[in-house]
Amino acid sequence: MPDMNQQLIRNFSIIAHIDHGKSTLADRLLELTETISPREMRNQVLDSLALERERGITIKAQAVRMRHRAQDGQTYQLNLIDTPGHVDFTYEVSRSLAACEGALLVVDAVQGVEAQTLANAYLATDHNLEIIPVINKIDLRNADPEAVAHQIEEVIGVEAGQAILASAKLGQGTREVLEAIVRRIPPPRGNRESPLRALIFDSMYDCYRGVITYVRIVDGTLRAGDRIRFMSTQQTYEVAEVGYFAPKMTPIEELRTGEVGYVIAGVKTLAATRIGDTITHTQRPAQSLLPGYKMIKPVVFAGLYPQLSEDYEALKDAVSKLQLNDASFTVEPETSEALGFGFRCGFLGLLHMEIAQERLEREYGLALLITAPTVSYRVTKRDNDVLFVDNPSRLPPPHTIQQIEEPFVETRMFVPAKYLGPILQLLQSKKGIPSPRSSAKGLHYITQNRVMLTYELALSEVITDFYDRLKSLSRGYASFDYELLGYRVADMVKLDILINGDPVDALSTIVHREDAASRGRGLVKKLRILVPRQLFEVAIQSAIGGNIVARETVHALRKRVTAKCYGGDITRKRKLLGKQKAGKRRMKMVGKVEIPQEAFMVLLKRE
Repeated sequence: MPDMNQQLIRNFSIIAHIDHGKSTLADRLLELTETISPREMRNQVLDSLALERERGITIKAQAVRMRHRAQDGQTYQLNLIDTPGHVDFTYEVSRSLAACEGALLVVDAVQGVEAQTLANAYLATDHNLEIIPVINKIDLRNADPEAVAHQIEEVIGVEAGQAILASAKLGQGTREVLEAIVRRIPPPRGNRESPLRALIFDSMYDCYRGVITYVRIVDGTLRAGDRIRFMSTQQTYEVAEVGYFAPKMTPIEELRTGEVGYVIAGVKTLAATRIGDTITHTQRPAQSLLPGYKMIKPVVFAGLYPQLSEDYEALKDAVSKLQLNDASFTVEPETSEALGFGFRCGFLGLLHMEIAQERLEREYGLALLITAPTVSYRVTKRDNDVLFVDNPSRLPPPHTIQQIEEPFVETRMFVPAKYLGPILQLLQSKKGIPSPRSSAKGLHYITQNRVMLTYELALSEVITDFYDRLKSLSRGYASFDYELLGYRVADMVKLDILINGDPVDALSTIVHREDAASRGRGLVKKLRILVPRQLFEVAIQSAIGGNIVARETVHALRKRVTAKCYGGDITRKRKLLGKQKAGKRRMKMVGKVEIPQEAFMVLLKRE
């Protein structure tokens, strides 16, 4: 391949809300630049995971190199990084944008600006990127490009006078998009003669070749055979192969300043290749690291257990492999008296949790049980020791706790005005408060028929059923996004479930004190139906500390021990009944109640 002039390189991302046409626009760009032959072409070509194609969403960011001959007669190298649109995968978007100089902001011509449109536009602004608005789906009957352009300027604050009108489905406006990329996005800065500095923006694990590192070359040149050092870990390796994505991995001799590609260097663990780290040469190292990324911290935690205890080793192997392909997925072993051996896993949100569970079940053939999701609480003890508790069973005894703080988020919702009443009631029931950072007490009319709500909520309220109820109340038309604000003091307690006086650790939860009694009553009522009857009475209780807040009883099975006695003296019947009563009392003292796995599956399933 001839040496590409750095001034003819353009690095860009496509950002948008879910289902606004990112992947379809990427398909058209690949077609028009003839990066993919017509025989290889398919819908969502950059969505390689089966789950991405089924759900119609992008989960992992993908990179691809295109070549475009522009109207000025020059041939440009365009490096596209396709990004996800769901709030749970914002970290993928942020990492991708750090490797770019510009972004295409795709907005639906019917739906207009949505929650993730705004969130992704802010991310691009934070990275000082050139933003090119693209108003997509103009072929639809209800399309209103002028109103959407006004929304882009009014809500996001991005100049939309030169917004490109497009229909990615029909290929309309695609050539104009390519010309805008060439004209408006600046070429990458950097010095080819300086020591190598390559930014790691993603990585994946290959069973045969080890870790494949996705890089953007900021300074210098990287070739196969070079000795490299990861600057944060100081580990050194020899480069076996460098290349770019077309979209398949294509080996080349070298990656030059401004280019995006991959590096294979025999790295065996993803821990050695931290996202945001800088790669340099061992012989001529760079003096300073590139600005990296904030460490991704999971916000939702749940226990992951095999339904069959003999599958534990298979699950252990599966979660370690999934972690190699998803650096934001955290895992640590844990044990439950009720469920046996499993893992405490951290996720970036509920969709991330569902995707991880589904991948483990599909790709590794496992039947899994996942406990109720919880968040990480900051607990200050009376001796001023501070703990972060993501598992209710690890909460210290109440008398040792000085205060508990829970994470809060600022949510942005775009809703049709006719559904505003029920959604405000939902926010009130979830203890939401209008954000003091927004104008008009958290409520802003974008158009006559659309409203933007900005509210602050406890994250624990968001991860239960908030999103499902929001979609249900708005008939699916509301969009939702949130960002973490920090921790705030809350009156939280641990709610225990006791079976005949023994706590069941897998069913313990941390809840607001005012909700504990109703939550406890609901759980014991469910359990009364699910726990099988024994030959002795079973007491099911919910408790806060030593105080019982609710109780249900599973009555004993009655065996007719007097069935064989007919006629005769009553004393024999009384003697048999007395022996039975004493036996039941003895069984209740020493007997153990086994809660069937089906009961846990029903109880732990999110409603």
